[in-house]
Amino acid sequence: MKAVSNLLAILLVIFVAFISCKKESKPVTSPVVITYAPEFVSSTVITVGFRVESDGGSRITDCGLYIGNAPSPETLGNKIQVASDTGSFYLYLSGLNASTQYYLKAYAINAKGTSLGEQVIFTTPAKITDYENNFYETVTIGTQSWMTSNLKAVHYMNGDPIISTVPVSFDISGESTPKYQWSYNGDDLTNYTIYGKLYTYYTVTDSRKICPVGWHVPTDNDWITLENYLGGANYAGSYLKESGNNHWIAPYNTDAYNITLFTALPGGTRSSAGTFSLLGNYGYFWSTTEADASTSWARSMFVQSSQVKRENISKKNAASVRCIKD
Repeated sequence: MKAVSNLLAILLVIFVAFISCKKESKPVTSPVVITYAPEFVSSTVITVGFRVESDGGSRITDCGLYIGNAPSPETLGNKIQVASDTGSFYLYLSGLNASTQYYLKAYAINAKGTSLGEQVIFTTPAKITDYENNFYETVTIGTQSWMTSNLKAVHYMNGDPIISTVPVSFDISGESTPKYQWSYNGDDLTNYTIYGKLYTYYTVTDSRKICPVGWHVPTDNDWITLENYLGGANYAGSYLKESGNNHWIAPYNTDAYNITLFTALPGGTRSSAGTFSLLGNYGYFWSTTEADASTSWARSMFVQSSQVKRENISKKNAASVRCIKD
């Protein structure tokens, strides 16, 4: 993996940034341009970059990327103009199709003409569906594939319903192995659509399974692998949280860049006593690994922190689920 810290430093400068290089002496030659393989690839979006290594002794008038579904995208694909200088550039490309092979090639133009980088080939991962046929985009991060939104399932994969409580604030603390799901505050329109469902530990570990076929609720080690790939838990939240304040409360979340396309959301939590809290402030995500008889290791992300925090929470509380590929 290219160093995440280096990538982040570039992304901070209006995301599509340049690093000026010393102009070379004449005679004028063709520019030198390098195409980077996409670092993170989701079903419809990629984080991609390129570098104009040399201007050839003449000002770069145009540089960017060609992308298409066939070889030689410079003739058969779409042109994306990015800048007009030397340096390294990173950007999101969206609007791609899932399960599709793409061809990518950088270009740079000076007075001598157009230079092309090497062609890079990548394939976007498939979307997956739960029992209700809710669609989920997925993203490849290192050796792992994750869902890019929270699980919404209200049935186990065998078709059995995952029950809720009436009212949604019903106290379940006296139950031994409560298996429930809720929309935050019982809002099955807005909160359910955005944040998915909150589940108890006993639901996510039920043998009937809640993740799509070929996927599972992550273990503690699955989360550790993800954090280590991103440089450690102290920084991983910045790369995993959705950027901006569409869902994380303003004026915070300034450390979130979502370069991984994981798009972690602050779905809050529900206590066993029936209290919903922390929507917009915290995202809590289950692992299936027990901490002790009454708690399990989970992950939390906070609106004012770059950290992914490992903490044990009550199995009777409810948290979000991100499934990972088997």
